[in-house]
Amino acid sequence: MVKYAQNELFSITDFTKQIGSVVNNIKEHSLEKIGILKNNRLEAVVISTDEYERLKALDEEIELAEHTQIYNSVKERMLTSKSEYISMEDMAKKFDIDLDKI
Repeated sequence: MVKYAQNELFSITDFTKQIGSVVNNIKEHSLEKIGILKNNRLEAVVISTDEYERLKALDEEIELAEHTQIYNSVKERMLTSKSEYISMEDMAKKFDIDLDKI
């Protein structure tokens, strides 16, 4: 869970009253993030455009790595000869799975 300093938490009312200065503090990096509270519950987080773009790029890199890993697994499995295939029934027996229950 992300931790927030006291100066990083704003009620939604205070946020709307101070939106200009808060956004400016985020933009100038004097605040990394702010949490917006509604009824004392965290509802939203405001971060700079730079940070959002960095996180989005990181997310895309992770997704690409996952897709690459899946692609490589499928490609490797395609090289497996059919004589090495294991039936679903045999696999279920190996792992003590009752196919009638799934």
